[in-house]
Amino acid sequence: MNIQIYSRNKCFDSKKAERWFKERGIKFQLIDLDRKGMSPRELESVISAVGLENLIDEKSKSPDAAAMRYLSSREQKIEKLLDDPRLIKSPVVRNGRQATVGCCPEIWEKWE
Repeated sequence: MNIQIYSRNKCFDSKKAERWFKERGIKFQLIDLDRKGMSPRELESVISAVGLENLIDEKSKSPDAAAMRYLSSREQKIEKLLDDPRLIKSPVVRNGRQATVGCCPEIWEKWE
């Protein structure tokens, strides 16, 4: 398994995801979503696994959060997510082409 966890420092679900993998002795790469964000290819991979609308954090404290509702095209939304990673829900957990958004231990168990 090649696990990547895109997380935020103060996100409770991100901490739960980290703990879940640590308790099982599964190595993972931790990526700070607010600092690093995602590359365009990583974002496309996650979108194909979970869907664009599931990835958008409607409760984000970003000033652009309200504007996301009014963007009509998929490309505009993706561009906004790349520009401001605070609009992405956390944690995003990737295992190759598979991905989850939020704390989803029932899905992670199937990855083992």
